[in-house]
Amino acid sequence: MDHYDGETNDYRQQEDDWDRDLLLDPAWEKQQRKTFTAWCNSHLRKAGTQIENIEEDFRDGLKLMLLLEVISGERLAKPERGKMRVHKISNVNKALNFITRKGVKLVSIGAEEIVDGNAKMTLGMIWTIILRFAIQDISVEETSAKEGLLLWCQRKTAPYKNVNIQNFHISWKDGLGFCALIHRHRPELIDYSKLRKDDPMTNLNTAFDVAERYLDIPRMLDAEDIVGTARPDEKAIMTYVSSFYHAFSGAQKAETAANRICKVLAVNQDNEKLMEDYERLASDLLEWIRRTIPWLENRATENTMAAMQQKLEDFRDYRRMHKPPKVQEKCQLEINFNTLQTKLRLSNRPAFMPSEGKMVSDISNAWSGLEGAEKGYEEWLLNEIRRLERLDHLAGKFRQKATIHEGWTTGKEDMLQQKDFETASLSEIKALLKKHEAFESDLAAHQDRVEQIAAIAQELNELDYYDSPRVNARCQHICDLWDTLGALTQKRNEALQRTEKLLETIDQLYLEFAKRAAPFNNWMEGAMEDLQDTFIVHTIEEIQGLTAAHEQFKATLPEADKERQAILGIHNEISKIVQTYHVNMAGSNPYTTITPQTINAKWEKVRQLVPQRDQALVEEHTRQQDNERLRKQFAGQANVIGPWIQTKMEEIGRISIEMHGTLETQLTQLRQYEKNIINYKPKIDQLEGDHQLIQEALIFDNKHTNYTMEHIRVGWEQLLTTIARTINEIENQILTRDAKGISQEQMNEFRASFNHFDRKRTGMMDADDFKTCLISMGYNLSEAEFARIMSIVDPNRLGVVTFQAFIDFMSREAADTDTADQVMASFKVLAGDKNYILADELRRELPPDQAEYCIARMAPYTGRDAVPGALDYMSFSTALYGESDL
Repeated sequence: MDHYDGETNDYRQQEDDWDRDLLLDPAWEKQQRKTFTAWCNSHLRKAGTQIENIEEDFRDGLKLMLLLEVISGERLAKPERGKMRVHKISNVNKALNFITRKGVKLVSIGAEEIVDGNAKMTLGMIWTIILRFAIQDISVEETSAKEGLLLWCQRKTAPYKNVNIQNFHISWKDGLGFCALIHRHRPELIDYSKLRKDDPMTNLNTAFDVAERYLDIPRMLDAEDIVGTARPDEKAIMTYVSSFYHAFSGAQKAETAANRICKVLAVNQDNEKLMEDYERLASDLLEWIRRTIPWLENRATENTMAAMQQKLEDFRDYRRMHKPPKVQEKCQLEINFNTLQTKLRLSNRPAFMPSEGKMVSDISNAWSGLEGAEKGYEEWLLNEIRRLERLDHLAGKFRQKATIHEGWTTGKEDMLQQKDFETASLSEIKALLKKHEAFESDLAAHQDRVEQIAAIAQELNELDYYDSPRVNARCQHICDLWDTLGALTQKRNEALQRTEKLLETIDQLYLEFAKRAAPFNNWMEGAMEDLQDTFIVHTIEEIQGLTAAHEQFKATLPEADKERQAILGIHNEISKIVQTYHVNMAGSNPYTTITPQTINAKWEKVRQLVPQRDQALVEEHTRQQDNERLRKQFAGQANVIGPWIQTKMEEIGRISIEMHGTLETQLTQLRQYEKNIINYKPKIDQLEGDHQLIQEALIFDNKHTNYTMEHIRVGWEQLLTTIARTINEIENQILTRDAKGISQEQMNEFRASFNHFDRKRTGMMDADDFKTCLISMGYNLSEAEFARIMSIVDPNRLGVVTFQAFIDFMSREAADTDTADQVMASFKVLAGDKNYILADELRRELPPDQAEYCIARMAPYTGRDAVPGALDYMSFSTALYGESDL
């Protein structure tokens, strides 16, 4: 473990050297590209893939994660399959995090550089991976990693002439080192005697060709690059040489395993059958998991609820029918594996190692992956069904609202395009105007439905509704028709107003009309202003005053209506004259801008505002009545709950102070109080509900009570805290009484003394009262002694003494004499005739673990006596019981 940490520290130095390496010799980058690419492909081909360009093919992180899974034998997190930069960075980060978890410190290598195709950073990252997974675990004669690999090369090539491996660069330039490694392990592949030191190209090409053809080691270097470089790249050479190490190491292990199998073949036939059964079951189970996970990871959504329900039913069938047998197979597989291992161990045989990827841990990992996919699939199914339910609801709502609106718009466009006003009389114009005003109001009332239809269509689009094109087309048609109706409405309104004005004038009555119309018009404007004036009230009295004033105003309306009719009579007379004499009047009244239509419109406005004002006043009066009811309702409960809480607080205080019955009786009584208090909680909740209604109604004062909800909350919390604390104090008193052997009569005496000197009746004595109490009990107290006692009973220095602290102190005082006698007796037994104790004596007299514990406690106090390592009585008692106890 220490060596591993040391090697990970080397990564930082190697990364720091990276820039300098590339600047010294650009040829090294070429060698590293070829070597690292070949090394990666030697592993990626196990997964059926390879790379061509090392900085390009790792940019999306997919093959990088695959490479790490192949060389580590572990599963990484599921990769992102998107093409966006953020997906690539996420995948690369997963790979880098995996490397980091393996104890590798990545310096200056970030996901962004790898995604951007930074060659230097990519090569640095691959070198880090090679170090960790190909070189780090090499161990030769107590050396590992680079030193171990170098030592292995030196040991293997030591018998060969002209070979002197001292490093991983120039020692390999002549090619003899590679040939010696091959000849040492496979002498039939190379005739080493025919090789010449002065022919490095032949030596290198021979070694590389033989390694690629017979040893399955890919050609990671070119002879020309090595010979043509003054100092070959160390990282490329180390990578290539590590492949030789792993190839020969694996071959040697395989040969040894084969020999062992031959020796024990007759004995292990039964075990082989178990192995075959395990392999078959493992293969079948892994194959089933491999086929099932893609089905569980399939997130192809359906457009209908029935299809998604079918998927859910299929998933339930999988849970009920398909998975249980596989669970049994997995259990049986583990049983077979354990049985096989037991048989092998009993026959002194090596443990069974399943094929690659078929270990119990591999199957468990695959099973975990299956269950993870299963959980994710179930969550996705439920979320998708909820989404489709929401979509069906919205689609039905959209169709309903659209159908109602389309039914309302039928015929409206033709109506607005009529020219009936061109031949209409003044009265007909007025009727058309009122009818049109009514239509405008109706049109405005439908604005909300159009907005709702558009909002539902937008939500359907956001939720990816499968029939969104039809929804959008229908919504667009509704919006277009709505715009058309709005334009036609405005156009018709303008035409009606224009026609009305053409029929209003006659000169003889203009002046009289203006004189009577102006003051009436001013009166109506003032009335409209008053009727539309907003009001804010907080009490019933205020709204009653406004209502009385409004009633007075309504009493004047009959006279005002008479005046209006008189003014309109003047205009009707003008109309008769025009019709009688066929006068085509032009222009407007020169004396006033007021028209009969204006008077009618304002009068109509006043008439509309009066009931609106009535309604507003009635609603406000109702609201104030409701508010008053809420005030009284809250006050009625608060005036009961507040005193109840106070009474309970006082009762609990009396129970904790008074001495009625045993402590158990008091505890039972307090717990009954606690139960009653908890049962009172619904009334507090009900009061909270009333308080919420008051807040929602924006009521800020309440003359019926002095209690606020905050007062009630604080009192309730204090009541709960008090009863819990009091129960805890009684329980602690019982524990103290039982632990110290205090009788009930002693407890009553302690309580009587405590209550007598608790002058403030708070359940706590202050320091002066406590001192008086001690003096009355016969204590001769100096200031120092009293300070010591206060530090015991009041460790937090609050200036008060609780009853629990008081009885603890009194019981402690009673027990101190017995403790001191016991210490003296123990010391005399162990010391014998001496006045000290040695560690060896403790080891003889006490059990080993207790003796060592005692010696450890005594260590700080040894040496106080004249004898080295000895303890006198005071040191002994202090070591065992502490300085403050005796």
